[in-house]
Amino acid sequence: MRLDDRLEALLAQMTLEEKIGQLGIFADMLRPFAADVNPDMNERDADELRAQIRAGRVGAVFNGVGARQGYESQRIAVEESRLGIPLLMGADVIHGMRTVFPIPLGEAASFEPALAQRTARAAAIEATACGLHWTFAPTLDIARDQRWGRVAEAAGEDVVLANAFAAARVRGFQGDDLTAHDSLLATPKHFVGYGAVMGGLDYNSVEISEGTLRDVHLPPFKAALDAGAMTVMSAFNDINGVPASAHDGLLTDLLRGEWGFKGFVVSDYTADFELVAHGFAADDREATRLSFTAGVDMSMQSGLYATHLPELVASGEVSMAAIDRGVRRVLAVKQAIGLFDDPYRSLDPQAEAALDPQALHFDLARDAARRSIVLLKNEGELLPLKKSGQRIALIGPYARDRDNLEGCWTLFGDKTLYVNLEDGLRAALDDGDALTVVDGSAMEEAIDGGIEAAVEAAREADVVLLAIGEPQGYSGEAQSRTQIIVPPAQQALAEAVAATGTPMVVLLRHGRALALQGAVRDAQAIVATWFLGTATGPAIADVLLGDYNPSARLPVSFPRDSGQQPLYYNRQRTGRPELPEMSEFKSRWREMPHSPLYPFGHGLSYTRFVYGDVQLSSDTLDWDGTLTASVTLRNDGDRAGEEVVQLYIHDRVASRVRPIRELKDFRKVALEPGAHATVSFTLRRDQLAFTTRSGAFSAEPGLFEVWIAPSSETGMAAQFTLIR
Repeated sequence: MRLDDRLEALLAQMTLEEKIGQLGIFADMLRPFAADVNPDMNERDADELRAQIRAGRVGAVFNGVGARQGYESQRIAVEESRLGIPLLMGADVIHGMRTVFPIPLGEAASFEPALAQRTARAAAIEATACGLHWTFAPTLDIARDQRWGRVAEAAGEDVVLANAFAAARVRGFQGDDLTAHDSLLATPKHFVGYGAVMGGLDYNSVEISEGTLRDVHLPPFKAALDAGAMTVMSAFNDINGVPASAHDGLLTDLLRGEWGFKGFVVSDYTADFELVAHGFAADDREATRLSFTAGVDMSMQSGLYATHLPELVASGEVSMAAIDRGVRRVLAVKQAIGLFDDPYRSLDPQAEAALDPQALHFDLARDAARRSIVLLKNEGELLPLKKSGQRIALIGPYARDRDNLEGCWTLFGDKTLYVNLEDGLRAALDDGDALTVVDGSAMEEAIDGGIEAAVEAAREADVVLLAIGEPQGYSGEAQSRTQIIVPPAQQALAEAVAATGTPMVVLLRHGRALALQGAVRDAQAIVATWFLGTATGPAIADVLLGDYNPSARLPVSFPRDSGQQPLYYNRQRTGRPELPEMSEFKSRWREMPHSPLYPFGHGLSYTRFVYGDVQLSSDTLDWDGTLTASVTLRNDGDRAGEEVVQLYIHDRVASRVRPIRELKDFRKVALEPGAHATVSFTLRRDQLAFTTRSGAFSAEPGLFEVWIAPSSETGMAAQFTLIR
């Protein structure tokens, strides 16, 4: 991107203070603001912020909403400041605005990037009607440790799945025309490696090899930029001792030099200020210099740039040319989304008043939610339930709950639209009175008489629906857990209800993979429902009662125990693998197998899909050629259904030890009962490439295994050889 002549002329007129003003984004105190989502720092009241905008010293504001008040803020910037440069207005719109869609991790379980594009487009329509131009999403962190709370915000543990959802969400947010009033500028975050924090502890250090950084953590960002993203958010963590928000090797050499990124980088909230706490900068002044010269163009909330950049320029430690480069990037993005030609775009009070989320997007929220639900277990075909003639006990703290439907990072959801589990089920049953509802326990503690009431209800029922799991406050920023289990009070409830002998369906609510124990693990049926948002009740009812045949698959591996973390399917091979023929001196845990309870890609249906053997078009793949891998898929059940067909490969011998399997493609296939289809994938050399010992990104000739299977731990392999 470059500025047109009029903006170059504008840049030439700007004072240093006005230039630095464009490099700052501050909490929007001029309209209703989402408080309590960040620590307090550099607070300004409305009058102070208004004066700063009038003086041309604010480039952007965040997390305030409202078209009318936003219009007034923009009017001050455009009509009362000396140069009339419009404000950029952003917010954390992560998985919905007024309508809340499933958490991104849950939506990734759909294995439908097109669905994510649709929900991001819906969020953009609502957010722009409420006076926003810019969202701090999508989150693209690859998360292999489920103890980390921010697992909920991204697409899971796999790179190929994350790449597909990254691009889809950017396209959905931004739409086809960046200048359109319903286009919402996307911000891939957190650049980079944040999902690899040690111990799953938020904000912690990251020690990572160059190969893993390039092969695992960087690709989703490249996919998002290739899809058109023009802003990037830097991460909190350090990488091999260098904080990401002062890492010139990543922010300048790689992002701008190697990848050619032309947009601007915004810090995460006060990440520049935190360089002092890292011990990387001696004081705020040095933190400013290090962050800005590394490539962070816009500072979020700390105010360090406004305070220290003028002096740094005067001393020659920061050049005016560097200031101008940063300002050009910010102005170019504002120009690209049409703010200079139409500064009041997305600030129409009438459009906000006319917004009807229920009519526009409730059906989409319901469809997205049910497509995100994973059926983990279904012994004896306990599910689906009957709509009549069956006494159902809905037990658990999430049966009636309305406060834990959203999941983390939902700042602006319209709670009047939310439908809880009880209401969704009653509306779907032929006889709503057949449903008995008992809380049984609170989310984190027992309640007087709760278990006794639950046991009585279970004994009188034909089936129990046990609605348990994590409160939504257990997921998200600063919500790491050492034990990723169902809270003890709820586990005790599960044990008591299971002891009645009544068949039990566990409905998990969660923002990560959980280590299931005891009666929860051993229930006849288990359903992963994540945090599904606005349409939680109707969506779960659709699945439980068979109106929708579950088709989602796990984007993260469910461990047998918390102590297995980090646990992910595409782990590297070891010299002493856990194989039956090996002695005790092998890669193993004393207490349990070195495997998940439910692997990545796992999920059941109400019908039965049968896979044939993998057929290859050739037993060799030429260096510049293609190879087709195919399988016959048959629906042997009596219901129509959708199957997520997954293509995996393994490089048998390489210059760096390769993962035991790697997902390379996937496709959701719909089949009627008794129908079959040939599902084919095309393999190319670039899909086999990795960062080699020499540092080059390349494939290596040799033998490969390939699976087409329903999960990362199933299927029979075929083999081919890549030849140069």
